[in-house]
Amino acid sequence: MKKTISIVIPCYNEEENVIPLANALRTCFQEKLKNYHYELLFIDNDSQDKTRENLRALCREDKGIKAIFNAKNFGQFNSPYYGMLNSTGDATILMAADFQDPVEMIPKFVEAWEEGYRIVIGVKTESNESKLMYALRGIYYKLIRKMSSVDQISQFTGFGLYDKGFISVMQSLDDPTPFLRGIVAELGYRRKDIPYTQPKRRAGVTHNNFYTLYDAAMLSFTSYTKVGLRLAVFLGGIFAGISMLVGLLYLIMKLIWWDRFPAGMAPMLIGMLFLGSVQIFFIGLLGEYILSINQRVMKRPLVVEEERLNFSEQAKQATGESSTSKQAISEDSSSKQPGQDACESGSLEQPAQNESSSEEV
Repeated sequence: MKKTISIVIPCYNEEENVIPLANALRTCFQEKLKNYHYELLFIDNDSQDKTRENLRALCREDKGIKAIFNAKNFGQFNSPYYGMLNSTGDATILMAADFQDPVEMIPKFVEAWEEGYRIVIGVKTESNESKLMYALRGIYYKLIRKMSSVDQISQFTGFGLYDKGFISVMQSLDDPTPFLRGIVAELGYRRKDIPYTQPKRRAGVTHNNFYTLYDAAMLSFTSYTKVGLRLAVFLGGIFAGISMLVGLLYLIMKLIWWDRFPAGMAPMLIGMLFLGSVQIFFIGLLGEYILSINQRVMKRPLVVEEERLNFSEQAKQATGESSTSKQAISEDSSSKQPGQDACESGSLEQPAQNESSSEEV
């Protein structure tokens, strides 16, 4: 019986990418992964463009393609994680919808998985996007690795293959704010890292901004480091000792040179402002930890679904199957995707598949 590979694709306003990506993935399975069934699972985070319309067309055309429509935008971490929990394949691959995770990496992931690695991840060695952002991410990863008690993975976005055994581990976690990169580093099985160069987005614009990047940074910082709170304790103790010492010296000098040593307001103001700023900084840092704790204890669901497509029993049994000679949804010449060289064919004809996976998570 053929194994099933699930591909989970989170998307938000990716109307120009979802059809070309689905076609590229089906071509890849047709040419490079003939011995596997596929399950393409798109999870839409409340897109405001034609993404859902395109996904409905894909699901009508191919029962091996599934879709989950979230009731609202539940963030960049919850939605992909929830999609992975709903995959049914023997292995699950998480990738972005914008072609920045190359399709040609998938056969390499599957090959390493068949060698016995239960987790195979892509690690960026270079990026064709902003050099500044790539450099800043590199600095962040170095800092978080030094501060974390868990050996964090540098330049890892979540793009990779995960065996169904690890998906079961993810399902057992009761975490309403999961951070997949940290979970892989902390709880993951023996893994293989495969380097790749991150290409530019095929179409559209990035949805990351300062707030989303800050949110990602603070989630990993508060989830996997103790250094913030420890630093507050140590610096608080050091500055308290220094303040007491300076205060004692001022008292002694004033007693010795009573008439010639005016204490003045400047030292007091400087000391107060400095200590006040340090206190405010660490109160804010403590607030980030409390916010992370608060989100976890509320036990809210990862996402709330509005609709799901092709998840009926019949569709589950037909995972990876499609009608003979069924043509892929056409795309114009301008929609040719990067990475198609490795898995490209002239027409995307999905062959009939008589076997289906009976495995479900």
